[in-house]
Amino acid sequence: MPKLTAADTTAAVDQFMASLDHPFKAEIQALRRAILAVDRSIAEGIKWNAPSWRTTDYFATTHLRSKAGLGLILHLGAKARELPDGRLQIADPASLLKWLAKDRAQAEFGSAADLSAKLPALQALLRQWITHV
Repeated sequence: MPKLTAADTTAAVDQFMASLDHPFKAEIQALRRAILAVDRSIAEGIKWNAPSWRTTDYFATTHLRSKAGLGLILHLGAKARELPDGRLQIADPASLLKWLAKDRAQAEFGSAADLSAKLPALQALLRQWITHV
């Protein structure tokens, strides 16, 4: 993990959220809590001008301009990595992920109810995802 900066803190996310004008602001706050609850090693910060989460490197970033409502991009950090089996092997029984590349996927939530219903499946996905970071 590169050296952390002031943007790599919960305080930075709190400040960002305080000034955010977004129709899914409450859902973004719920998503923050849910992601941080997945594992004690997860921390948050502002990366790519959006709330993002990391363990040893950033692995998830809020997609604030999603046309479907609220999006979450799952990735393995800023640099592409070689993957042994060609693509991440993530069990996704709820079909939440839309694969954007071999190492990048997106989950979208169209409403507060949709997010609430999908959070347990998303948390299960994230437990798998962070093992690759």
